[in-house]
Amino acid sequence: MKEKEKITPARIIITVILVFLCVMWTIPTIGIFVTSFRTADAASSTGWWKALKNLGDFTLDNYNQVLFGQRYNVGNATGTQTVRGATMLSAFLSSIAVTLPSVIIPILIAAAAAYGFAWLDFKGRNVLFGMIIALLVVPLQISLIPILRDYNKIGLNGSYLGIWLAHTGFGLPLATYMMYNYISSLPRSILESAFIDGASHFTTFVRLILPLSMPAIASFAIFQFIWVWNDMLVSLVFLSGAGQKLQVVTVRLMNMAGTRGTDWHLLTAGAFVSMILPLAVFLGLQKFFVRGLLAGSVKG
Repeated sequence: MKEKEKITPARIIITVILVFLCVMWTIPTIGIFVTSFRTADAASSTGWWKALKNLGDFTLDNYNQVLFGQRYNVGNATGTQTVRGATMLSAFLSSIAVTLPSVIIPILIAAAAAYGFAWLDFKGRNVLFGMIIALLVVPLQISLIPILRDYNKIGLNGSYLGIWLAHTGFGLPLATYMMYNYISSLPRSILESAFIDGASHFTTFVRLILPLSMPAIASFAIFQFIWVWNDMLVSLVFLSGAGQKLQVVTVRLMNMAGTRGTDWHLLTAGAFVSMILPLAVFLGLQKFFVRGLLAGSVKG
């Protein structure tokens, strides 16, 4: 029977500090959440901590405007017409179209590269792997201008393919490094058994290595998904030529802040809409997260 751990003063102090930090970290998020349900007048006149004093100030109209577009009265020759502005829902779908391929493509390429570096013996393997690791220090932001010039020449600016290639190219070094650490720690006897049964390298990689590497794949998928989803600069640069139809959630929120800087009730609602999918991805893959990060750190 496991012995019960003793409650020491040091443990109590650490617990109190952690609870305090969690509360302090959560308070701004609670404030944003409450504000997202308040009316425009209430959000601009009183603080969110006074919201419970008047429950009539709460409304779902903020999310309705964010998801389905805010109504505007536009005058023309025949009279006044009510139209809806750009919606967060369309930006949400655009972010999904940008993020999913930017996660899946580098995973597939990096897993194949990591398998080659870990189990195939070829000339210059260590040099090539060292060059890939060195690319970890090169951020995408410093290459925006030369890449944008090339995209304009070949017609990729303002397209999903261009931003997929950018995120894939600069996500590959980290993906290859993480996948290599995990794949190289797998027992060699598993691969030898597959080769004895007549499996080729491709069959071994697809049917054996990829399923066994799910912790490492999930760990990188979390990093890459959150990075691409929260990115604004790269999307703003490479999708600028496509107008509003390809705007992602971060760019749409930036435009909301620029054109409606006083409408905090809409900005907070849009922020929470943009948080839904990354939070679901992290919670869904968190059981693999630590296993993937620690892969290869301990031998034996």
